[in-house]
Amino acid sequence: GIQGRGVLLDLRAHFGDARRMVGYDDIAHVIQADGVAVETGDILCLHTGFADLVMGMDGAPDAEVLANACCVLDGRDDRLLQWITDNGIAAIAADNYAVEGLPARPALKPEHAVMPLHHHCLFTLGLPLGAMWWLTDLAAYLRTNGRSRFLLTAPPLRLPGAAGSPVTPIATV
Repeated sequence: GIQGRGVLLDLRAHFGDARRMVGYDDIAHVIQADGVAVETGDILCLHTGFADLVMGMDGAPDAEVLANACCVLDGRDDRLLQWITDNGIAAIAADNYAVEGLPARPALKPEHAVMPLHHHCLFTLGLPLGAMWWLTDLAAYLRTNGRSRFLLTAPPLRLPGAAGSPVTPIATV
């Protein structure tokens, strides 16, 4: 489990529901426009609206629509990866499949990672990633109240004998 200060970047509010590879410049724009501070130890949550779209499909998700929907991080943006490192973020969670775009932009060399943001965060930094979190209601509340921070508690499901477990995140505002 993980607990700490959550900070939400509302990418959907700035870029809508169209598919967009979000890099450092986009993140910097959202931070400045919304007056968000991302500090060492923060759990960065990214609201893209993807989970909302999936749930709106009433149990019959349209793969083609979803493949072209919502923001994803550009794992090949070296400035974005450096920003994650420099800010000392404790974890990143998003309301989409993998936080970063899949497939990633083509690699320059065959030995480059297929999922570069995962490689950087999980293996280089030891920084956990969370996917498919429900963030729409939280994003709406925070935007309405002029806030971006909250207490995040994400304990694992109790699965005795299991080697791993999904978390059950709760935001306290």
